[in-house]
Amino acid sequence: MAKNDRLLKVSVKGSQDGGWGLTQAYMKAATKISGKKADYHGAIDLWLRRHGSKTVFCFVQFMGLKFDQLPRMYLASAQEVAQKLRQAKNGQGDSVLNENWTFVRGRSAGITDKVPPNWSFSEQRIHELLTDRGTGLAVGPRA
Repeated sequence: MAKNDRLLKVSVKGSQDGGWGLTQAYMKAATKISGKKADYHGAIDLWLRRHGSKTVFCFVQFMGLKFDQLPRMYLASAQEVAQKLRQAKNGQGDSVLNENWTFVRGRSAGITDKVPPNWSFSEQRIHELLTDRGTGLAVGPRA
């Protein structure tokens, strides 16, 4: 993704089930570091360190679509994604970014997690990301 001399990396994540698993691979290390049974926030922190401030995520959702329909797409910075994952399940945190999911069991029963509407793929959203309008991106000149 580029505009003038500004350049960002884009990581595309596809899904057919309504969510994108992002931090599961970091759970074991985070749990070992913290000693907690399941350290979602620690895993999110490790994931964020790996992706840094120059990566934009493009989330593509195919669930519920007919063959001839275009998928729903969302754009977010790694920092925005990490913040959303931390807020999941009323602040308990999660390893999955859910497009629109209501939990039915356990402590999270009745909680609905959704991708923020302003992440929807649009020219305006691309502009926000390239001009760092509160997204946490370090948009710099091309190397």
